[in-house]
Amino acid sequence: MKTILGLSGSLRKASFNAGLLRAAAEVALDGAKISIGSIHDVPLYDGDLEAATGLPASVKRLQDQLANADGLLLVTPEYNNGIPGVFKNALDWMSRGPGLAMFVGKPVAVLGASPGGFGTVLAQAQWLPVLRTLKAAHWSDGRMLVARAGSHFDDQGNLTDTATRDQLAAFVRGFAASL
Repeated sequence: MKTILGLSGSLRKASFNAGLLRAAAEVALDGAKISIGSIHDVPLYDGDLEAATGLPASVKRLQDQLANADGLLLVTPEYNNGIPGVFKNALDWMSRGPGLAMFVGKPVAVLGASPGGFGTVLAQAQWLPVLRTLKAAHWSDGRMLVARAGSHFDDQGNLTDTATRDQLAAFVRGFAASL
């Protein structure tokens, strides 16, 4: 069984991206499991805090999840045409200490949902130099951008659109097959 660590870059409970990640876990087929991690308790990166107390427990938990995963699924919102600060911050923390080596060669897929008309095309593009720097193996065989997400999700952030769910299942299947 292949394990994929899935992270949503939004802190909102009813976010489109948290819902997209939950749906990805639901559509994962036999032979692949998406384990949903959380960035909620990751503090803002502070080198003084790291020097004084080491890595926070929330970061160690994410590093353990990453170390035990065959792949990483980043489900990114797009804020002001870019990567959400909280999401980048979480990966910055995860790459500290022993975490940097965990990214090397790790297959990573990026997808996302946005209320705008272009989906998360710019945020996804901005993840590429980050993943290159971490020496992760960006999976580029699939692409998924959910534009106008308000029409695909309910008010609780659950994916309700059948065509989008089918597209998501194909995306997850393709990434899992590459692991």
